[in-house]
Amino acid sequence: MARAVTTRRKILTTAVAWTIGLLIFFPIYWTILTSFKSEAQAINDPPLFFFFDWTLENYSVVQDRSDYMRFLWNSVILAGGSTIIGVLVGVPAAWSMAFVPSKRTKDILLWMLSTKMLPAVGVLYPISLLFVQFGLLDTRIGLIMVLMLINLPIIVWMLYTYFKEIPVDILEAARMDGASLRQEILFVLTPMAVPGIASTMLLNFILAWNEAFWTLNLTAANAGPLTAFIASYSSPEGLFFAKLSAASTMAIAPILILGWFSQKQLVRGLTFGAVK
Repeated sequence: MARAVTTRRKILTTAVAWTIGLLIFFPIYWTILTSFKSEAQAINDPPLFFFFDWTLENYSVVQDRSDYMRFLWNSVILAGGSTIIGVLVGVPAAWSMAFVPSKRTKDILLWMLSTKMLPAVGVLYPISLLFVQFGLLDTRIGLIMVLMLINLPIIVWMLYTYFKEIPVDILEAARMDGASLRQEILFVLTPMAVPGIASTMLLNFILAWNEAFWTLNLTAANAGPLTAFIASYSSPEGLFFAKLSAASTMAIAPILILGWFSQKQLVRGLTFGAVK
């Protein structure tokens, strides 16, 4: 009886998981499917799921109209640069909070996390003024700074969680052996927290890659990433759904491939320290 209940529970759990997964995947599937339709087929009622004239015309038009590689390169630089700088700043910050905590450490962590709840539009005007004042508008370095700062609370929180699971005795032993602070972080702490650091970098890279609000408001032509590339297919004349879908597919394809090949590392890092 107990085995039958357990089996039914597993089947139900699996069915629910698959249902949720399909619901999440469907918009991606529909976007990719629409990219192979003509504009007329894209807005056909009822929708065309399989039986339509497949075409690569939208991809050809997108390639001819826009410099895709420039937008792609900007996305790689912005996401990669903000990730690297964020981790370089986040590792020492998380180390100090995990191993040299003060009475206000938890308050500081909660305050940092609360900044993620602030509506971005609330600080758009002052940040735009600063960008204009310092000549950072539509520059890669300006966007890297913004993307790093908006994701820094998540970086510090994740690294802090991983570091708290590392036994303090190991670090103390390294100090007794004469390790400096730099050596302690680089050669003792960092190797032990590689899964956590890797997953933090992957998550931050994905968040920076998908960021649209700041990239659309602080760029024009020079530093625009793939989010700006997608937005360029919305015009006063209306939305060109097929071409917009083709542009979206080209924008999400690199990050989907990255996520697919790094999913084991990401899951391993996200669950690092969950089981003692």
